[in-house]
Amino acid sequence: MAVEDSVLLSQMSAIADRFGEVEKSVADPSLMGDPQAYAGLMREYRRLQPVVDHFRHWQAVLSGWKEAEALKSSEDPEMAAMAGEEAAALIPVLAKCAEEAQILLLPRDDADERAVMLEIRAGTGGDEAALFAGDLYRMYARYAENQGWRFSLIDAHEGTVGGYKEIIARMDGEGVFGVMKFESGVHRVQRVPTTESQGRVHTSAATVAVLPVAEEVDVDLDMKDVRRDTFRASGAGGQHVNKTESAVRLTHLPTGIVVECQDGRSQHANFDRALEVLRSRMFEQLRAARQQKEAATRKTLVSTGDRSAKIRTYNFPQGRVTDHRIGLTLHALPAVLGGDLNPISDALRQAEQAELLRNTFSS
Repeated sequence: MAVEDSVLLSQMSAIADRFGEVEKSVADPSLMGDPQAYAGLMREYRRLQPVVDHFRHWQAVLSGWKEAEALKSSEDPEMAAMAGEEAAALIPVLAKCAEEAQILLLPRDDADERAVMLEIRAGTGGDEAALFAGDLYRMYARYAENQGWRFSLIDAHEGTVGGYKEIIARMDGEGVFGVMKFESGVHRVQRVPTTESQGRVHTSAATVAVLPVAEEVDVDLDMKDVRRDTFRASGAGGQHVNKTESAVRLTHLPTGIVVECQDGRSQHANFDRALEVLRSRMFEQLRAARQQKEAATRKTLVSTGDRSAKIRTYNFPQGRVTDHRIGLTLHALPAVLGGDLNPISDALRQAEQAELLRNTFSS
């Protein structure tokens, strides 16, 4: 590898120029009157800043190497020797800078910085599947707490013996979707159910869908296409249950998407939450259609978005968790269910980066 990679440096220089434009824009007082435009620019600012910081660091190291190279021809033998040692020491640093620049310049999902709608549904396995869905919900709640994210319940339909038939939550924080998107798919559990009298191991499953939260500008939603129904909430959950018609059901007639919400304190709160989920599901449909087109030229390993794909198995008898996409097995089931998902999410992110590097810089 050349000491000075002009192509990468040129790309980063262009990003630094754009960063300067964004920096001026977010400081413009007139932008405060347009919250959506301001939010969009701030997302771009946060996305570009690490690239620019690295570019400036790389430039500083490169400048130091060039100065040392120039001093190697000094008439002072001691100075020339010191300069030669310094220049040689900086070469691996420059190589590392180039490697890190490649990762920073990889194609990014524009949704990575968004908040998340997390939907968990019991699959095959009856009551045991609902119990497992509850285990997954608690796992993600603890993970969010460990990450310093905000985790809030949107809607829940409880199982007959515990757990959940379906549960929806929102996760807010820096880069949430970029981390959580790897969780979409079928999660399988192997264990002896509490209802099993013979002690036999059963296999059950739950489906996890991770959707980036959509803003009003992301989808063309005509409220004339949305049917709104109200009904009495059911199940555990507060003073309004079975007393007032506070629960809300929204049906998007063109697509058939149905969203229910009953855990809010009022019909108005439930409507706002249901509308947010509806927008997010519509936005995800648009994203899925676009990704399907891109898949014809570039197939991703770990974030296909295929919710029917079995991605992970939680084996209780052996105390292990296996992620099937990358062949990762951890003998740390209690820790993972307790919210320690970083070893898995880090490995998945590294696998995706390695694949993108092969596809982007292999030519």
